[in-house]
Amino acid sequence: GLRVLEALAASGLRSIRFAKEVPGLRAVVANDFSARAVELMSRNVAFNEVGGLVAPHMADARMLMYQCKADREPFDVIDLDPYGSPAPFLDAAVQAVSEGGLLCVTCTDMGVMAGNSAETCYSKYGAVSLKGKFCHEMALRIILHSLDSRANCYQRFIVPLLSVSADFYVRVFVRVFTGQAKVKASASKQALVYHCVGCGTHHLQRLGKATSHGTGFKYGAATGPPVGPTCEFCQQRHQLGGPMWAEPLHDPAFVERVLAALESSPGRFQTEERMRGMLSVITEELGDVPLYYTLDGLSSTIHCNTPSLLQFRSALLHAGYRVSLSHACKNAVKTDAPPAVLWDIMRCWAKIHPVKRERLAETSPASRILSVEPTLQASFALRDDANPSSRKRGLKRFPENPEAFWGPKARAKAG
Repeated sequence: GLRVLEALAASGLRSIRFAKEVPGLRAVVANDFSARAVELMSRNVAFNEVGGLVAPHMADARMLMYQCKADREPFDVIDLDPYGSPAPFLDAAVQAVSEGGLLCVTCTDMGVMAGNSAETCYSKYGAVSLKGKFCHEMALRIILHSLDSRANCYQRFIVPLLSVSADFYVRVFVRVFTGQAKVKASASKQALVYHCVGCGTHHLQRLGKATSHGTGFKYGAATGPPVGPTCEFCQQRHQLGGPMWAEPLHDPAFVERVLAALESSPGRFQTEERMRGMLSVITEELGDVPLYYTLDGLSSTIHCNTPSLLQFRSALLHAGYRVSLSHACKNAVKTDAPPAVLWDIMRCWAKIHPVKRERLAETSPASRILSVEPTLQASFALRDDANPSSRKRGLKRFPENPEAFWGPKARAKAG
């Protein structure tokens, strides 16, 4: 009995797929602001014989959602997939979705969210984006922060089910709930990012603090900052980004259920291999570690050759830390090891594979990092558990683009 709204439906393709492929729907409203789009949508609905479920509708998506809120007829699922930024529609969407309902939001303005226009990102999402190696995961965390902060205005909060960075866009699936007590915890779920411009080291600073107090919680301002005036490793300055969502991006139990559903109906989807690969990497991700480093980023900072993924992961495991991949980047290293341990491992690697120190400027990050002796003696002996299960099974984890220059084409011209 679910009511679904595709707020920006264009040709109505996704609404028709909902009607044909998702059992148990009561109604699908396929909305668009263009009269021509609604006319084509009606023809597509008739051609696919789903007129009993799909209702083409012409309106401003925001007005439609606000009206449904006023009429107390919320939607169980709202899908926002605009060309570019969904920012103008988020306020209406967090109000018009039912209690525990599902919001599916796509952002294709990755240039803005990945640090190319930090000021534009702030105006749209209320967060400053950074141009770091972790920019794709930060984009996911920025849209989650924006959704949560809009929902908080109405005593609501979000619970992410699945957050995906793929190709040239990010897409998040979140449930929205109401609860004044839970909303108080939202500040402690957001964090600022201190990002060193020299060596790329990052530190997180939570906005709020939640401490258990008897049977409940006590909320207050966080203390900080986590860094000094300059970076402790290379003595360069920090950039400040965020705030962003600092809690887990996915609900592991939900992702496992999606994977199980995929396994139980082989051949149902043409992109099955890709879905299985990406979801498997997501199940392996460390949920409590925001952001990641990259192997090539660490190596290029100190101008050494790059260790293999298995060697570096083994070194972290030998040192007693957890490590995982990230679905958002091929050579990501997600770990709960502090930055000091990462640089110690790189110093040990540079001793085995020497760097031409005479070529380095004295004030360069590489020279400053390598001038310190490592306190940790890293072991690069390969461990069995260093190779993730998805890699062992040869799954398609990071699919290649289907053709050259593949990506979003130019925006459609009116008329």
